[in-house]
Amino acid sequence: MHPSIATLTALYNKRYKSSLKQIPAWHFCDNEVDANECAALVLAGIKRATSPSLWWYQANEEVLPKVGDINIVTNWAGEAQCVIKTTAVAVVPFNEVSAEYAAREGEGDKSLAYWRKVHWQYYQRELAETSFRVKEDMPIVCEEFEVVLVMTT
Repeated sequence: MHPSIATLTALYNKRYKSSLKQIPAWHFCDNEVDANECAALVLAGIKRATSPSLWWYQANEEVLPKVGDINIVTNWAGEAQCVIKTTAVAVVPFNEVSAEYAAREGEGDKSLAYWRKVHWQYYQRELAETSFRVKEDMPIVCEEFEVVLVMTT
C-alpha cells in the first residue's frame, strides 16, 4: 500500500471528523494508460461514474457498492489521488445503459457509442478468467460518485 493512502485517510478523518482506520483504495481499468487517464478525469470533475459488470463482483466475491461508500481512487502506481463518495448505484443491462449515464462516465467523446465500444472490450477482458461470457443483456453495476477530498502535494 502506497504511503499516500494512509496520508489521505488521515486527511479525510480530520476533515470529516471520522475515525476510519482504512479506506478502500483502487484504480480504474486494467492498464496503466486508462487507469491514469480515468483518475485525471475524476480530478478534473469530468468522470463521475464507473461500471464494472455484476458478474465481476460475483466472480471475485466482492460486495456491491452502496450509496454512502467512501473509496480512495489511485493512479496505476497506487498513489492516492482523491476520496470519492458513492451517490447512486443501479444494476442495468448493458444494452439499456443510457446516453446520460455514458456521459457521466466522462471517457472518450462521452457518447453512448464510445461507452459501448470500450466497455464491451473491457468486459471481455474483465470476465476472461471467469465462467461468465459477455452478452448484450449482462448486468452492469452503474455507480455514480462525487469527489469529497483531493490529495494535495
